[in-house]
Amino acid sequence: MTQELPTPSAPLKIGTRGSPLALAQAHETRMRLSKAFDLSEDCFEIHVIKTTGDRVLDRPLKEIGGKGLFTREIEDAMLSGEIDIAVHSMKDMPVEQPGGLVLDTYLPREDVRDAFVSPHFDGLQALPEGTKVGTSSLRRKAQVLVKFPRLEVVEFRGNVQTRLKKLEDGVAGCTFLAMAGLNRLGQSEVAKGAIAPEDMLPAVAQGAIGIERRVDDTRVADMLAAIHDGPTGQRLAAERAFLAALDGSCETPIAGLAELEGGSIRLRGEILRPDGSESLEDEATAPIEDGAALGAELANGLLKRAGEGFFDWRA
Repeated sequence: MTQELPTPSAPLKIGTRGSPLALAQAHETRMRLSKAFDLSEDCFEIHVIKTTGDRVLDRPLKEIGGKGLFTREIEDAMLSGEIDIAVHSMKDMPVEQPGGLVLDTYLPREDVRDAFVSPHFDGLQALPEGTKVGTSSLRRKAQVLVKFPRLEVVEFRGNVQTRLKKLEDGVAGCTFLAMAGLNRLGQSEVAKGAIAPEDMLPAVAQGAIGIERRVDDTRVADMLAAIHDGPTGQRLAAERAFLAALDGSCETPIAGLAELEGGSIRLRGEILRPDGSESLEDEATAPIEDGAALGAELANGLLKRAGEGFFDWRA
């Protein structure tokens, strides 16, 4: 790299949300950059930015606007020059970035599975009729109700610590968290168990960390290239193309998972009615370089099967 590297007096500024998990992801990014360029960690400065999704915790996500709830303020800070890069949980990221920004760097993907968390029960099958399941995820809500209509789903927002406290207080009998988040926080023991993708297909890009930058910042682009994980990028290209073709956001129950198998990529996708009354699934395989086309093709096939109004909240 020929361009000037950051120094403690002129650090690279990393933007992030302020939850313990978001900070863990920002610190992982700082550590990887520090090691890649043999720099001290004080050459990288972490800036906490509160987003709409962090501030409004008393209403479901669909009521406060779906896309960009956990990203908009951070992206505005990058466009204004307040920060140089932004570290995101990829499952929160809209498929399109604002003009002037690009998302093309991914860290090695963590465990993609959902974790079942409960102080009283060992799994979904063990829950008595009428048990309250806490989640703010429309995907998880719909997936639970499709297979276990005897259960009741209640709104359950907040970071990992907040949700665990709600369980202690008896707001719900169980909840779900991402295994990736628990692992990154060093709290994997919180999970009673990980749910296999065959039983609960994860959110698109779950377990992946993405790093966003300004399009014209060549110095940052060169630095991020040194920590980019190619296989994660290939998997997310397929998953996010699937999401894009479905016009997916936090407001629609969609799941998807791509896996590399030799020179091929296998993509599984699922769409669900918001009330959990119906689920449609499919999968397909293609050469890795055709991952994005595979994602769009799988999505279009599911949309044809679903028909008009499948995601309608009145459905």
